[in-house]
Order: sequence, then structure tokens, then C-alpha cells
Amino acid sequence: MLLKTFGWSFAITAAGLALAGVLWGWQGLAIVAILSVLEISLSFDNAVINAGILRKMNAFWQRIFLTVGILIAVFGMRLVFPVVIVAITAKLGPIEAVDLAINNKDRYEELVTAAHPAIAAFGGMFLLMIFLDFIFEDRDIKWLDWLEKPLARLGKLDTLSTVVSLVVLLVAATTLATAVPVHGGDGTVDKAATVLLAGIGGLVTYLIVGGVSGFFEDRLEQEEEEAEEEAEKAPAKSGGGSVVGLAGKAAFFMFLYLEVIDASFSFDGVIGAFAITNDIFIMALGLGIGAMYIRSLTVFLVRKGTLDDYVYLEHGAHYAIGALAVILLITIKYEIKEVVTGLVGIVLIGLSFLSSVRRNRREAEAGGDSGAKAEVSSGV
Repeated sequence: MLLKTFGWSFAITAAGLALAGVLWGWQGLAIVAILSVLEISLSFDNAVINAGILRKMNAFWQRIFLTVGILIAVFGMRLVFPVVIVAITAKLGPIEAVDLAINNKDRYEELVTAAHPAIAAFGGMFLLMIFLDFIFEDRDIKWLDWLEKPLARLGKLDTLSTVVSLVVLLVAATTLATAVPVHGGDGTVDKAATVLLAGIGGLVTYLIVGGVSGFFEDRLEQEEEEAEEEAEKAPAKSGGGSVVGLAGKAAFFMFLYLEVIDASFSFDGVIGAFAITNDIFIMALGLGIGAMYIRSLTVFLVRKGTLDDYVYLEHGAHYAIGALAVILLITIKYEIKEVVTGLVGIVLIGLSFLSSVRRNRREAEAGGDSGAKAEVSSGV
């Protein structure tokens, strides 16, 4: 099970480190290894969130997530995305941006860093919407009752998540973004308009992608219920064709949703990687290896049923998402070390795991006590 799920990750790690050693020597190999660990530590909560969505998809789409998805993650977000950001913000052509990334690494790093307020606003708003939609939903299983019960009652207002997110964005734009320190200089610059525009873009992206995937997911569940009812009435009748087709549409849009989530999670890793290297190829290779492990871990969590066994893990991951969203918005003006970001997520998920273990232990003890009482009452 472990080798089957992580086999590609192990193989790509070996090949990637060997390639790094050949191209850049021992120093390059060490940097790639460090970047891989950085990506895994920053994105562990991403794996838990992804698993909650991926378990609704069939084996085919899980393979797509591991193959096509990793290509998008590595080449799209870790290699192409920073170049596109530079091209847009510096008003350069694609070829000029690539040439800058290869031949003028310091200027390239400066431009990517200058674009950070827009990146942080977009990613921060997208992740904040994920957290708010989770925390405002009334769930049968609650981790922090004292907090989640009143928030679930407030969540009966359908647009509350959007309203709260817009308020947070306005506060960030009018406080954090009005005096952003200039990279490599002593002055400040007003990025309020940029942050507002990028933040609204992140919000709209979430509403479109999440709304479409949710629509098809609801349709899929409805079709499955109808198919089950028909099967009960006429067991010999086959009615699965339409369900398979609709499942494909639902899975496709959920796949897009997963990729946007991964993109939002990768922002801090890409920016943080510049503290280690400004070579885009070393960066893409190191972060790509880490991203592969996150995807393998996602599939592992799904196939092992870990989220069903440890019911608070999803809660912890969503709280970590909320923390990351706030951290991203704060980094519009203030620098926060990547180790802090990674530790916040790991601590929250660790606490939710321990809470799940204690819950399982209590239920097992309660079940044992009930069984003993039943034996006594029956005269056994």
C-alpha cells in the first residue's frame, strides 16, 4: 500500500536529486532537498483538505490528480506562474520574462517579491472563503463546540462568508496595503488598489469554481439517489449510464477546484523559496518534489480512510487554512518567516489528530462498557 501510493514520489525524488547533483553539484542537490522539505512542511494541511475532496472522486480522477495534476503543480505553479507574474507586473513579453528569470536572477526575484501584495491578497481571500464556508456550516461532528455551534447558527445567512471576506479585504487594503515597504529600499508604496483588485479576483474565482463544482456534486448525489431508488424497484434494470457521465463532470470541476486550492497554498512556498535560491529551475525542481509527496499523501489519506477514522483532522486542516489566509494578508506589509507558517499548520493538525484519538478511545471504552452491561443483564 505504502510503496504503491508513494512509489512515484520516491522515484521522482531519486531522479530529481540525481539531476540536481549532475547539473548544480552538491550545493544544488542540498538546496533541492531543503526546498522539498520546505514545501512538505508548508503544505501538509493542503493534503488533508485535498483528501476531503478527493475521496468523493473515483479511482480514475485520483490518478489524474497524481499525474496531470502534478504537472500543473510543478510546471504551472512552481515554474510558469512566477514568470507570468513578472511578465504582467513588469509589463514584459513572455520571452523577455523568461530571459530575465534565466539571465538576471536578482532582478527577477525583485519583481516577484514586488508582486507579493497582489499574490497574497488573491490567495488569502480564496483560502479565507474556504475556511469561512467550512466554519459557518452546521456539522454533525464538531471539534470546538464552544466556537463552532454559535458560528453555525450565524452561518444560516447564506452570504455571510462573502460579506465577512469583503470586510476583511477592505480592512487589509486600507491598513496593511497603504504603506507597503519597498523591496530593497527604505521607502513605502501604496498598494491599496492592487490588493483590492487581486482580493476581489480571489473571491470571484472561489465563487465560480467552488459554485460550479458544488452544483455538479449536488446533481451527482441526486442522480445517485434516484438510481438507488430505481434499483430497489427493479434490481435487474441498469440505470448507471447517466450517473457515470455526470460523475465525470462533477469530478472535472472538483479537479479544477483542487488545482486552485493547490495554487493558493503554493504562494507562500514560492515566495519563501527565494530566501534559499533565486534560480527558477532549482526552485521548480525542489518545490515540485515536495508537491509530489503532498499529492501522494492526499491519495494515501483517502485510500486508508484516515479522515473517517480521525474525524477532527478535517477541522484542524480548515483552521490551518484560516490561519494561513490571515498570515498571507499580514505579509502584504509585514514579513513572517516560513517556519512560523509551517508550524501553525502542523500544530493545528496535530491537536486535531490528538483530539480524534481521544474521541476514538472514549467511544471504544463506552462501547466496551455497554457490551459488559448487556452481558450482565442477559445473565451471561
